[in-house]
Amino acid sequence: MDEQEWLAERFEEHRPRLRAVAYRMLGSLAEADDAVQDAWLRLSRTDVSDVENLGGWLTTVVARVALNMLRSRRARREEPWSPYVPEPVVDRPDGTDPEHEALLADSVGLALLVVLQMLTPAERIAFVLHDMFAVPFEEIALIVERSPQAARQLASRARRRVRAGAPVPDADLTAQRHVIDAFTAAAREGDFDGLVAVLDPDVVLRADRGAVPVGAATEVRGAHAVASQAQSYSRLDLVHRPALINGAAGLIAMRRGQPFAVMGVTVRGGKIVEIDILADPERLAQLDLTTLDR
Repeated sequence: MDEQEWLAERFEEHRPRLRAVAYRMLGSLAEADDAVQDAWLRLSRTDVSDVENLGGWLTTVVARVALNMLRSRRARREEPWSPYVPEPVVDRPDGTDPEHEALLADSVGLALLVVLQMLTPAERIAFVLHDMFAVPFEEIALIVERSPQAARQLASRARRRVRAGAPVPDADLTAQRHVIDAFTAAAREGDFDGLVAVLDPDVVLRADRGAVPVGAATEVRGAHAVASQAQSYSRLDLVHRPALINGAAGLIAMRRGQPFAVMGVTVRGGKIVEIDILADPERLAQLDLTTLDR
């Protein structure tokens, strides 16, 4: 085995973890794969004979690539702010694909990814590396070009926002599914009171521009407002298929036999507290939904 083959073999050992790191940082599987591929290219061109911890070295490379991507994403955002629903990991309702298990460890739901994208790039990198992957602040400081104390403060600010904004879902998938089934049945029948009954009073619905009817808001708060929005969706003649969305019970909305939207639903205390809808046709086309047909 020559050196390149040896490096490739070692890299593949670390790929699942690197992809998990990048997905948490970027909220996009496609961009995460790009960041991991960039790390491989850099590894293949670098003399790492003096590197004692290859996994740590690769994690640092992926983090720096992700940081640059986040900064570039923020710099080119010219349109008025509207909810950007992260790219979900979709599985069959009866279980998570083994390839997705590393991506979804630590309950990386859509609600968490939505909050993470509201952080500054440096806050997001510091929080993901330290709180999710136990990277020391001394190493994080070199990546974000701050002092270790400043890196600690970045993670602390991010942690407060995550705790305040990312609801932790109920653990029982069957119970989640019952609540979602009640929601879709009420929406299909136009039952406003039935919708309100399964919604938390402070529920939040976020939808990208591809998902909302003309004139509807892309972010709606409160049970009555969300119930009204759900009634407007009922006029689109959608068929809902159960799925696991980032490890939690969710839905794929079909229209005329084609995927129309992916709906991540967060259920807490037996009520729906958050609904995140991705329906942008271009982004939807990039999702791998083939597992649902198996």
